[in-house]
Amino acid sequence: MINMALSIDELRGMVADMTEQGLNTQQIADELSISQRTVIWLNSGAAEVDHPDDIRIGWRTIGSRPNRINAIGSIMADVVLEELEEVETIVGISLNGILFANSIADQLDVDVAIFRSVSEEGDGHLSNKYGNVAGRKVVVVDDVLSSGETMKRTIKTLQDGGAEVVLSVVMVNKTEENTVSGVPLRGLIRTVKV
Repeated sequence: MINMALSIDELRGMVADMTEQGLNTQQIADELSISQRTVIWLNSGAAEVDHPDDIRIGWRTIGSRPNRINAIGSIMADVVLEELEEVETIVGISLNGILFANSIADQLDVDVAIFRSVSEEGDGHLSNKYGNVAGRKVVVVDDVLSSGETMKRTIKTLQDGGAEVVLSVVMVNKTEENTVSGVPLRGLIRTVKV
């Protein structure tokens, strides 16, 4: 079992190991549930006093068991039903939003689709193996919203593909925002530095 890094030095070591394995900044940020800005800072070796404001979210206890993913998916599905009268497709952002999206779509009996973030710049695309989004009301799902950049790019790509993005849902919102690119944002938990 891998324990969650609790110190800056432990995080730096994990980031260095993942970089050596060939993961890019986006992939490392996804794996560690931190912002890309924090990954870049950790890789730079900059002084601790210069660190960006960020909070690491460790949710391995949830992610390691399908029944726990489904329990969180059930809560997210309830939030979707509370917010919307109609939804046709749930879009999960890779990597960490996929399991939640699948669970929500199953519980709401709607299609599921996957958006792949494939580069550090956030370029990505909608996988063509899953549900269609063109002309449909969609909800976008991810695990953690740090800066909102991945969610913004996902929303733009979906809208460019003809989707009507009606809601974004995350397990943890690390911002004070209630919308992303004009789309309502709901987080099960909000964590904000005070």
